[in-house]
Amino acid sequence: MNSHDKKHSCCAAPKPRKSKPWFLQPLAILIALIVAGFAGSYLFSPLVPFRETVLEFISMMMLPVLLGFFFGGIIDASVPGEYISKHLSRKSPSTVFYAVGLGFLMSACNHGILALSMALHRKGASGAAVVSFLLASPWANLPVTFLLVGFFGWKGFLIVLLALAIALVTGLLFQQLEKKGWVEVNAHSFEVTADFSIRRDLRERLRNFQMTKTGFLVWAVKVWASIRMLIGMVLFWILLGVFLSALAAAFVPAHWFDRFLGPNVTGLFVTLAFATVLEICSEGTSPLAFTIYQKTGAFGNAFAFLMAGVVTDYTEVGLIWKNLGRKSALWMLALSLPQVILTALILNRFF
Repeated sequence: MNSHDKKHSCCAAPKPRKSKPWFLQPLAILIALIVAGFAGSYLFSPLVPFRETVLEFISMMMLPVLLGFFFGGIIDASVPGEYISKHLSRKSPSTVFYAVGLGFLMSACNHGILALSMALHRKGASGAAVVSFLLASPWANLPVTFLLVGFFGWKGFLIVLLALAIALVTGLLFQQLEKKGWVEVNAHSFEVTADFSIRRDLRERLRNFQMTKTGFLVWAVKVWASIRMLIGMVLFWILLGVFLSALAAAFVPAHWFDRFLGPNVTGLFVTLAFATVLEICSEGTSPLAFTIYQKTGAFGNAFAFLMAGVVTDYTEVGLIWKNLGRKSALWMLALSLPQVILTALILNRFF
């Protein structure tokens, strides 16, 4: 693994060296900045919108985030990894459906999902499976689903469903490109044998399952460890999104949103350009996307901002280019980006 892979191998906040005290860790520094801005709002009136935005987001996010951590931890601790990779190397349409559906079980953001996708690719997963898994997972996993619903209400479910639809269409089209030889073939590809059966394995697990106090405690410890892992992966990015949104509320004039990010074609492309260079995970982009929606009423722009974090982000495209190949990276853009733009235009028109 080279230095670039290490830099974006997951979405967690950069791990500090052991010699650093806790108060110099990124999460502690970020919390201190939020607290300072919050306290400063009582002395410096321009920071009042900062305080109001932080309070508003916390009230909307607290329950969804807690539920996401809880259910995501249960799934992460309870679903065997074999179930995830079982069907991702087959050369059939069902592979794409498995990749998108099983992405729901992966509680990680876009950089974290990218690392998992690359790992699956090295184990033999097809390019179509990797691309569809990558496009769907940041929005289909439970923590982000709850987060989006907390922000957008029922429209949060619409965002998830549309993201899944784009992932499915892109994956199925990618399979056709693989059949035509227009994209790279996975050098690690192999045919999965029928030796392992999810249904048989699940029956065996259920047959051997015994609800004992010790067994429950062991499972609970695993769930708690998974929850802590999820918190470590996403809390920094959630708070970073809140911090940036609060700064925007305090210092970015409201008319700038309407002028540059409004519900029109220009606003849509400016939004896409902004999301392309913004290195924030799906959990962090959610508050910013909601801020765009609040300020402009452009639901399509908010959707495009969220999806662009995976579709056009230079880190994702670069690592797809390096690991899957140049053709795969370019075709992923060519297939998915027009769908995102068209969907965003429709959402702006009708929502």
